[in-house]
Amino acid sequence: MENLLPKYTKSQLALRNGQDKPQIWVAYLGNIYDVTDSRLWRNGKHYEHWAGQDLTDELKDAPHNPSVFKKFEVIGVLI
Repeated sequence: MENLLPKYTKSQLALRNGQDKPQIWVAYLGNIYDVTDSRLWRNGKHYEHWAGQDLTDELKDAPHNPSVFKKFEVIGVLI
C-alpha cells in the first residue's frame, strides 16, 4: 500500500521552524511530526534543538526515547 501522506524535502521542512512559517515541524525516521501545539517547542526551539530539522541522529542524546513522538501527528514524509 502506498503512503498517502504528503512528501516534503529537507528545504520545505526547514521553513516550518516557527520563524519563517508559523508551523513547527520536526522529522524522525522519515516521518514529519507537527509539534506546533507543544509547549516544549515554543518559538521553534526545544532545549538545544531547532525545529524544521530531521532529529533522527540527535535523539540518541535526548533524555527521552522515541516513544515521545507518539504524542504528535505524522503529517508528512521526508524525502
